[in-house]
Amino acid sequence: MNIKINSVKFSATKELETFIHERVKKLIQYSDDIIGAEVFLKLEKSQDLQNKVTEIKVELPGNELFVKKQSKSFEESTDIAVDALKRQIKKHKEKLRGL
Repeated sequence: MNIKINSVKFSATKELETFIHERVKKLIQYSDDIIGAEVFLKLEKSQDLQNKVTEIKVELPGNELFVKKQSKSFEESTDIAVDALKRQIKKHKEKLRGL
């Protein structure tokens, strides 16, 4: 699986990129036909502490899954986003099987 990480208007640390790679790589357990994933890390302009946004787009044959989650840290928003993608992948597989 090809994973591309984009940090918008800031530079992500190596540790953060490694963390995201490890989390997103685990999605392959739920579907072998994942082609790739694109991750966008953004800082929202708000006074709120929960201004770290992670967007993940997963490519499947004939379909794309997308999730956007916001939290107080990129690690936390990535975890929440990956959990949401797990549910979406499971639903997608059930839909393909006609359940």
